[in-house]
Amino acid sequence: MKVVIKKFTVDMEVKSKGIEFEVRHPDDSGQVGDCYLTMSGLVWCEGKTSKAKGVKISWEDFMQILKSSDTCAAAIAAAKAK
Repeated sequence: MKVVIKKFTVDMEVKSKGIEFEVRHPDDSGQVGDCYLTMSGLVWCEGKTSKAKGVKISWEDFMQILKSSDTCAAAIAAAKAK
């Protein structure tokens, strides 16, 4: 994937508006979505989904998913099964 910072509204510490990352296909053929990193967690917005309608995850839940390779693999397997 190609990831580009669209807006950089950070003063050393991530504020409530956060940082917006644009995720594109490696060949730059189109946008996959946007990922927002905020002080309360992450928001994934597939395609042109607005931040308000994106999928949110708290830092606590994100850390639990990525606690180990096994928990990460289980979360990915569960997501792919849907």
